[in-house]
Amino acid sequence: MEVFIIILLLVVIFVIPNIKIVPQAKSYVIERLGSYLTTWHNGLHFKVPFIDRVSNKVTLKEIVKDFAPQPVITKDNVTMQIDTVVYFQITDPKLYTYGIENPISAIENLTATTLRNIIGELELDQTLTSRDIINSKMRSILDEATDPWGIKVNRVEVKNILPPRDIQEAMEKQMRAERERREKILQAEGEKKSSILIAEGEKESAILKAEAQKEAQIKMAEGEAEALLKIKKAEADGIKLLKEAKADASVLTLKSYETLAKIADGQSTKIIIPSDMKDIASFGTVINEMIDKKK
Repeated sequence: MEVFIIILLLVVIFVIPNIKIVPQAKSYVIERLGSYLTTWHNGLHFKVPFIDRVSNKVTLKEIVKDFAPQPVITKDNVTMQIDTVVYFQITDPKLYTYGIENPISAIENLTATTLRNIIGELELDQTLTSRDIINSKMRSILDEATDPWGIKVNRVEVKNILPPRDIQEAMEKQMRAERERREKILQAEGEKKSSILIAEGEKESAILKAEAQKEAQIKMAEGEAEALLKIKKAEADGIKLLKEAKADASVLTLKSYETLAKIADGQSTKIIIPSDMKDIASFGTVINEMIDKKK
């Protein structure tokens, strides 16, 4: 019984503490007698008591580090504060453990020096408008520099660019003036378009009025022409009927008398003279008789 208890104690003291379960997205760096032995990935593992030890527990997830603002000087001698955010991932736990002392501090210092070198080649305006270029250059340089440390830099983002206060005020004035200039241009363009639309409207109105007058005149002329044609047609039909009736001279004379009687009843002062000079006497007699009857 005592032996069993002793064995149980030995198991509890030596065996159980040396059974290790590595979780997902983690890696353990194992040393044996002070030298690198192996790297454990997720799963169940057992280390030799007193000989093996876990040198470092490394996360394989992507790490985000927001570094404090760094003073940098542009090509045109403007000092500004720029802070960056670095996204990196440990790809080799062994190199990360043995490659460099304090890798996070090394990345921060490397980021600061790289940023100063890049900004030193740019002027202020270029710095403010070239974030993508700065990010791309920094990522490339940092990724290459941290590769021996078992680190892969995925992204680098310039978070804030803070110029001196006087520069900010000058930039604000410039932006305000630019906005006012654009506003005036837009207002002038609006007035121009409005004037053009009004002129086009007046032009179209005048054209429509002219076309309407033209159509009215055409319709009036067509009506007069149609009326004249009808009158001429009626006269022609009358003459045709007389011809078809074979009217003789006595009928035509009677029609002439009836016409003269209508004239005599009116207030007309005109004198009608027959074209046939031989009938002047008979025409005068007829006129006298008509006058006597009126008396």
